Amino acid sequence: MISLASAQEVAPTPSGSPLVKPSWETQKQIAAYTLSIPAPRGQITDRNGLPLAQNRVSYNLSVVFPTPLNFTDQQIIQYVQAKEALARTLTGRAINVSVESATQHYRNRGIIPFDLVSDLPETEVEAFKKGLPEGLALRATYVRFYPQGQLAGHVVGYTGRTSGSSTKALQNNDLLWPDSEGREGLEQTFDDQLRGRMGQMNLVFDKSGQVTGQTIAVPPEPGYNVVTTLDADMQRLAEKILQKRCKRGAIVVMDPHNGEVLVLASWPTINPNDFVPTISEERFQKLNSDPNIPLLPRAFRSAYPAGSTFKVFVGVAGFESHKLDPDDEFDCPAAMDIGNLVFHNWRKSDGGSLNFRDALTQSCDTWFYQLGLKLGSSTMVQWAQRLGLGKKTGILLNGEADGRIPTDQYMQVTYRRHFLPGDLANFSIGQGDILVTPLQMAQAMATLANGGTLYQTRIVQQVQTLNGEVVYTYSPRAKDILHLGSVTRQELKEGMVGVVESRNGTAGSASLENVTVAGKTGTAQWGPKARERTAAWFAGFAPADNPQYAFAALYEGAVGEKVHGGSAAAPMIGDLLREVFKDVKKAPAKNNEQEEDKDNEDKDNTDESD
Repeated sequence: MISLASAQEVAPTPSGSPLVKPSWETQKQIAAYTLSIPAPRGQITDRNGLPLAQNRVSYNLSVVFPTPLNFTDQQIIQYVQAKEALARTLTGRAINVSVESATQHYRNRGIIPFDLVSDLPETEVEAFKKGLPEGLALRATYVRFYPQGQLAGHVVGYTGRTSGSSTKALQNNDLLWPDSEGREGLEQTFDDQLRGRMGQMNLVFDKSGQVTGQTIAVPPEPGYNVVTTLDADMQRLAEKILQKRCKRGAIVVMDPHNGEVLVLASWPTINPNDFVPTISEERFQKLNSDPNIPLLPRAFRSAYPAGSTFKVFVGVAGFESHKLDPDDEFDCPAAMDIGNLVFHNWRKSDGGSLNFRDALTQSCDTWFYQLGLKLGSSTMVQWAQRLGLGKKTGILLNGEADGRIPTDQYMQVTYRRHFLPGDLANFSIGQGDILVTPLQMAQAMATLANGGTLYQTRIVQQVQTLNGEVVYTYSPRAKDILHLGSVTRQELKEGMVGVVESRNGTAGSASLENVTVAGKTGTAQWGPKARERTAAWFAGFAPADNPQYAFAALYEGAVGEKVHGGSAAAPMIGDLLREVFKDVKKAPAKNNEQEEDKDNEDKDNTDESD
């Protein structure tokens, strides 16, 4: 092989050091190129090995230039236009190639085919494999393929082409065709592992510039496979429910015993195939201008006020700080004065004297105002933070939202004051400046479901080679152990079961005949008054006595839309759990009083605030 250095003229610079100066005559003496072959990306699969992202061979219809490359500009144009006309006849589609791009490609990279049509349909490929006119060829490349379509689109993400180098003269180790790189989701996070190792192709020329040899010196090595924690069947079910029941929302389901995310669904979603090999300007503008923002993964990149779901965590703070006992009771009036303001309960009638279980079941705001004033900000903040609220979970997806649990320091910086009684009242029912992502909410519920272990939330189980050899593994890891007392666990469970099962509860639509569900609804407003929106929540775990799943559902209301957690979010989880537990044996028949309570739930839930 003749090296580039031996085929260059060297001229002295004014400073006396040599300057490499290529010329047309010396370029003709180049006898070989070594070019890089992009490697196929590794697969992304669900927990059971179902492929969510893999590769396929894509064929481009390309112009092959004769060697040696000694056309004039006019000859280049005439040659390409003739092949372009042939391609139009063969494909029946409009093909318009830029004269400038064709000329530039010929001058800089003429030994590589020039693409006229990318990603041909299979019918055309099969026809063209039987023969093409001289000067036209099929060029095979690897492209990304998402066999499940939009399933988990935000989690899997998508790839894009690396920037081309057609404006630069071909150099050794340049790519035979553009490589792809992760742009979103796991494709982006694990881009280095998925990419694989480039291969090498040698092209040999004689002195006149004719190609005399083409060999693959080093075959490309596929990238590693990424095995996620997702359950594709459950993810698909969640997305169907979201599509049916809301325009904007999210559902998250976790395994409370190890921190694995089984479902991370946002609606509307995207189809990563739209980005292969590149997304059209028309399609991108449609996605970008959609008022429902399909490019936004709401499950982990949007944070919302928690509403009355936060009452569960206030209960944890009360029992664990020993400032609340199971027998403690507060009144549940329709309204109460706090400072200079009147704070209302969502229900206009007096609820009487209630303990924690009853107050949580009925979601009495005025009861929790009193508990919040008794606990103070530091106690509520401490336990909310220990449950992972208001900070990133650390899931391996870029752009995760922090959320927010307002601290006293935050209040001083933002409002130039400490917590006031009114702030504590708002805090105790999940209003004010609290912001929580659906993923954080599910993580907190998982922590309660397992008795107090805050696991590192995981979306990936392991990274492995094509042959199944494990390269990296992401094992369960406890970030914090809260050591929740038995009283705390029992009171929370009973209160949350009451939310679903009791006549006075707010989530009867999530009740199952064969499994007991523990949960809490929430309804919170946010945004300026003129464009105020509502976040409707339902979060919890099931079965209540031996939790297998922790969950959070979020319904994002439109401007001015009146929705509630019990009427909008709880039915989504009800639909999900009924399918998940459909094979579980039916529970024993309930007594008459329970049956009467169940009969009245739908009626009672029509007016509820949460």
